Amino acid sequence: MTANYTSFPRAGFIRRLSSWIYDFLIAVAVYMCAGAVSFLLVTLCLYFGLIDMSGYEHVVDKIANTPWLKGLNEVWKFAWVSFFFVWFWSKSGQTLGMKAWRLRVQNQDGSLISKKTGVKRLLPTLLGLGNLTVLFDKNNLSLQDRLTKTEVVVLSLEANRGRL
Repeated sequence: MTANYTSFPRAGFIRRLSSWIYDFLIAVAVYMCAGAVSFLLVTLCLYFGLIDMSGYEHVVDKIANTPWLKGLNEVWKFAWVSFFFVWFWSKSGQTLGMKAWRLRVQNQDGSLISKKTGVKRLLPTLLGLGNLTVLFDKNNLSLQDRLTKTEVVVLSLEANRGRL
């Protein structure tokens, strides 16, 4: 059965917040895994002599006290967290937290958002703060919904079944 995703109501603040909590925990895990990979890559660069320790005893000290390395490390980790959201949003309209709370992000015609739209949603989301506007919006649209012409809807149990 193919669901008509235009017939579902828009999600309110509490449901969005609940989903955000789930996804925040997953995003922290993605961030930490990306950090572990980053640490491994820097360690390999040190081992092969591509960079030197510059007097630091530990790799963590080298990363923390070398501005270009610290910046690259943070960009790497945030890129993976961003990839997590954009990939799930564009693939199925649902992150794992959204799936648990039966939410789906979509274009206002019910179609899946593109990767480009997913990237555009990231900044105004502001770590979830963009959802606060739902409290004051009669149409239950968040800041990121308004700026990208998307919406977050509450799916029925039947429509929520299936793979991510």
